[in-house]
Amino acid sequence: MTLPRKQLICAESTPYYHVTSRCVRRAFLCGYDNYAKRSYEHRKPWVLDKTKQLASIFTIDICAYAIMSNHYHLVLHINMAQNSRLSDEAVVSRWQQL
Repeated sequence: MTLPRKQLICAESTPYYHVTSRCVRRAFLCGYDNYAKRSYEHRKPWVLDKTKQLASIFTIDICAYAIMSNHYHLVLHINMAQNSRLSDEAVVSRWQQL
């Protein structure tokens, strides 16, 4: 049975997370696709820039990352100190950036 994320994650005791995401159906995120004979290397800076933007909105620190041809890995740290200092207005402002 699945559990709500609130019951699975305790940011105070485990603030570090290894996150992965993978493309499906032989799709390429970055790098050279031999099947389609196309290079998608230009996407790597896009993925990194968007990841950094989202991390700043959600008070998350990126400790390490690897952007591969069809997947990526992130080691993230939830910055609880910064998170607790945010006012209600700051939280609303951050959500409006999405």
